[in-house]
Amino acid sequence: MNATGNDGIGSEGGAHRPRCAMVLAAGLGNRMRPLTATVPKPLIPVAGRTLIDRAYDKLVPAGVETIVVNVHYLADMVDAHVRTWPAPTKVLVSDERDGLLETGGGIVRALPLIGEDPFYLLNSDSTWIEGVTPNLEHLARTWDPRRMDALLLLSELVGAVGYDGKGDFTMDPEGRLERRGERVVAPFAYAGAAILHPRLFEEAPAGAFSLNLLFDVAIGRGTLYGAKMDGVWLHVGTPQAIEAAEQAIRDSAA
Repeated sequence: MNATGNDGIGSEGGAHRPRCAMVLAAGLGNRMRPLTATVPKPLIPVAGRTLIDRAYDKLVPAGVETIVVNVHYLADMVDAHVRTWPAPTKVLVSDERDGLLETGGGIVRALPLIGEDPFYLLNSDSTWIEGVTPNLEHLARTWDPRRMDALLLLSELVGAVGYDGKGDFTMDPEGRLERRGERVVAPFAYAGAAILHPRLFEEAPAGAFSLNLLFDVAIGRGTLYGAKMDGVWLHVGTPQAIEAAEQAIRDSAA
């Protein structure tokens, strides 16, 4: 099959390179207040570049041709901004003005725009400083649609910037993921980027729901996998995290 066929296997180096991506940009940004009282979180600048533009900056070199962006909170501002992204990238807006659908429901609504092939997913509030290998390329080279319904980019807790949680997953030697147990710390946190197969949503509920629900379904099937990122994860979820991210970016350029 060719590089964009439904088998999900690309022709160059055995890697699958999704041609479509979805950027989650509909959230209320409550943890980012007061900044998000008048500006949607995806449009908050970090080191002179908005968060959603930083997602665009990673997707285009990865070969993405179509970017789907969902909108809800201050939707007109996000909509107008992403439509300024230059050709040849095609931008499609998935409208949630009638009601916020959360991460899972938002993707379900956008699936007709995404199509039938595996696609990149990026959270607009999660970015990173690249290492030797660009992380979307790393995901593409790791992706195997015969075994995986989802492949998540993971950050080790040590060295992550702006993250104060206990981690999300443990990973076996083959890359399969399990949730961390209660009252324990897991070695890996989801870094807000993934490759997903549309079949992951075949059992999706109607309406608003968290994508974590389907991650748990995939864990039960043994089809949720992870890939450890190369570089430094910047979790920009609060005003305080912006300063830390900007300092990390300055340090990386020094």
